[in-house]
Amino acid sequence: MVTINELQLSKDLIKFPSITPIDAGAINFLSKKLKKLGFKCQILEFKDKKSKPIKNLYARIGTRSPNLCYAGHTDVVPPGNIKDWTVNPFKPKVRKNHLIGRGANDMKSSIACFVSATSKFLNTNKKFNGSISFLITGDEEGHAINGTKKVVDYLIKKKERIDFCIVGEPTNPNKLGEMIKIGRRGSLSGDIEICGTQGHIAYPHLSKNPINTLVSICMKLKQKKLDDGNKNFQPSNLEFTSINVDNKAHNVIPARARAQFNIRYNNLHTANSLKKKILALVKKITRKNKCKFKINFMANGESFLTKPNKTIFLAKKIIKKNTRISPKLSTTGGTSDARFIRKIAPCLEFGLVNKTMHRVDECVSLTDLKKLTKIYNDILVEYFK
Repeated sequence: MVTINELQLSKDLIKFPSITPIDAGAINFLSKKLKKLGFKCQILEFKDKKSKPIKNLYARIGTRSPNLCYAGHTDVVPPGNIKDWTVNPFKPKVRKNHLIGRGANDMKSSIACFVSATSKFLNTNKKFNGSISFLITGDEEGHAINGTKKVVDYLIKKKERIDFCIVGEPTNPNKLGEMIKIGRRGSLSGDIEICGTQGHIAYPHLSKNPINTLVSICMKLKQKKLDDGNKNFQPSNLEFTSINVDNKAHNVIPARARAQFNIRYNNLHTANSLKKKILALVKKITRKNKCKFKINFMANGESFLTKPNKTIFLAKKIIKKNTRISPKLSTTGGTSDARFIRKIAPCLEFGLVNKTMHRVDECVSLTDLKKLTKIYNDILVEYFK
């Protein structure tokens, strides 16, 4: 049986410039590696009219339950100005006990650790009671339209059962072992356009200045306290990310003003309940100011919480044993593909330290690579006992 080294596989995966939505060969490469371990692999390509085709991989070894799944993504964010890096971001190098390259942290190295852990597990457990699967997408860093979401729908149609899923996102703020994610906040984005009446700045009474109405809406929305949070989630928060009035003239009242915002919300709300609250406030202010408005929403995923169960406590115990840190169960941070997978299986997220993700000279400690591989291997051993 082949034993795969996590450092070498990390390097190999980083070499693929798989910037969303470009696959660059990463999925095919990973599929070949898993086939050598005995996995049955399906490359699933999804596309629609509004986005480019995306390659995804679902691989499984074994046919019996329970099926422990590992989920992750091979796509990465753009490297930015390559001249700012100390190495070529797609020609990884080891310096000062750290592997540097785009995806080293988020999250090609985590995939490598799980593949390595699985190869070691299979070497000593040729006949284990269950199945191991991989759900790998090339569409996590982008709009996530043709990635994990559609793979999950495909698995539902095929009646493929996953009993538990480990998502390898980098979850630890400073040290390996600090944090397990057992849920995530929801994300709702919106665009508001206020339509006024263009006119001469010296005669404001003859116009409707949309800026005044928009500013009032922004102030009211920011002042509106959504909640106080709860034992599992921090308070929900709305942030404006852009205010735009396309007007270069100093003596003209513009006809339109726009703003965009995002809300990260806990399980006290849904996307629909927040939409209703925002819409009611916008209608009230625009009616008072006699302005028209347009508003568009985009829900990026509802909040969710995986109730701590036997597998989560098992993982927590193993992480503590390997790192001497008792991990905190958390729901902080942004969204992840766990928001899709939780439709078919309970999830936890645990991976590397996230301090350098999306940054120049993104890197991972070689010590952490070995420890994470050991943690993933120990979880496999204990889970299938």
